[in-house]
Amino acid sequence: MNNQKFSLQPFADGKLLPNLKITGNITRHANQLNLCYVLSGDLAKVAIAPPSNTPKRKHELWQDTCFEFFLGVKDSDKYWEFNLSPTGDWNIYRFDGYRQGMQEETAFLVFPFNVQHQSDGLMVVLEMNLNQIILLEKVIQIAITTVIKSKDGEVSYWALTHQGKEADFHLRDSFIIEI
Repeated sequence: MNNQKFSLQPFADGKLLPNLKITGNITRHANQLNLCYVLSGDLAKVAIAPPSNTPKRKHELWQDTCFEFFLGVKDSDKYWEFNLSPTGDWNIYRFDGYRQGMQEETAFLVFPFNVQHQSDGLMVVLEMNLNQIILLEKVIQIAITTVIKSKDGEVSYWALTHQGKEADFHLRDSFIIEI
């Protein structure tokens, strides 16, 4: 089992919400991936849409507050982008290379995850079986990211690391967790 804690950093472009933290942990046991995000701090300034009664696959979730992660197979250009909205809506995209060949990943028809609204924060918990897209013996590289939209419409981009001159979650140099 491989368990790693993380703390996301905002992209330093001046559009920051003060007093926010995004932390969590990620575990891979066999081919089961468990990922937990914790958003804490002054959430009164964060635009968080209410939970949906019927969560569904939805495009452009990154336009609002959205928890994301990217999985790539080591020594391969192919990777996946996972989008998880606090509403419960989701989407998964497959890429052939850096921002190339984007397609909706059809291996998943549903993608249940748990969003817990707490008095001092928000927790997003995901448990997924990777067998549908990645073989057990493959080493995966992961980038964990989040888009935070404030109630005044400002957007900040959070990641394990920012390798580009602009916030760009797709850069493979940012896939720094290896499990």
